[in-house]
Amino acid sequence: MISLRISLLAIFSACSSLLAQQYSNSIAAVVDGVPIATSEVEEIIKAQEQMILMTYRNDPDRIRKEIAIQRQNAIETLIDREILLAEFKKIGGVLKSQYVDEDINTIIRESFKGDRDAFVDELTRGGMTLAKFRDMRQKMVIMNVMRARNAGDHPPATPREVQEYYDKNVDKWREGDQIKISTITIPKFSVESGSTPVKQQKLAQELRTKIVQGADFAAVAKAHSQDSHAENGGSWDWMSKTDLMPAIANAAMELKTGGVSPVLDLESNFIIVSCDAKKLGAAPPLEQYRPEIEKMISQEKSKTNLDKWMESVRKKHVIKRYLPSTATPAITPPATVPSAPTPSAP
Repeated sequence: MISLRISLLAIFSACSSLLAQQYSNSIAAVVDGVPIATSEVEEIIKAQEQMILMTYRNDPDRIRKEIAIQRQNAIETLIDREILLAEFKKIGGVLKSQYVDEDINTIIRESFKGDRDAFVDELTRGGMTLAKFRDMRQKMVIMNVMRARNAGDHPPATPREVQEYYDKNVDKWREGDQIKISTITIPKFSVESGSTPVKQQKLAQELRTKIVQGADFAAVAKAHSQDSHAENGGSWDWMSKTDLMPAIANAAMELKTGGVSPVLDLESNFIIVSCDAKKLGAAPPLEQYRPEIEKMISQEKSKTNLDKWMESVRKKHVIKRYLPSTATPAITPPATVPSAPTPSAP
């Protein structure tokens, strides 16, 4: 647990230092005359990263992926925030403080097992006050309220839609899946002089290219891999999918037998996975997951409606960007909002 906490803090510290290099004290964008400073972009990214650390505190790989997404979307997220806050004000919306209290209490309950002191300590370590965090969450709740309000009505999922969704996602619901894999592990930090994570990643990419071009996986593993399976050509015994690290299990299950994964960037290693064989468990009956599937289809339809609404409402606002955006706006389905309140209007 101590090593995990250290690694999470290392991720956060590294991202924060990169932010300081990336942004100077200038204007990132302007929405209806309201400036968004690059310092605010840095601040929101730090806040979102801290939220990600709280939410996925036991999954470092997921933390890296979520932080990368947030960093890409930061400016567009802030532009959308200003638009949604303006739209909320336009309709005379009023947000009761109890909704923000409920939102924060949910975070404390789910991520800190109800320990408020541990939650405050985590904020302090990240350099954020409770008042600042509350302000951020208040704006987030208002954004989600506006999204929920404008997601629109849509017809319920049809039997055909449910069946198609089930067929597409049945693998994640199977129980008893077993898989036989081989791996090549290249540590990010090597004892060799001059070694760096960048050079190690390049090595892993070069090894994968050789394998894809016909080199024997076992021979490459024996020569270069640095894990306990190297002397066996990287070969593992049969394993239950649930007994493997999720990132490795998911990568292997997506491969056809004999397939080779991309280089996986895990906490301390770069790993190449080969799927040697699979034994799929029994697929659960569709009826067992019908309510969940119908909910997911409803969320997808809501997101489609919301995307269309956001596209139209952006055209009503004057937006000027002074820093390039590296991704399209991220729209969160309204179903993610815990007990989203309905804004009151005069």
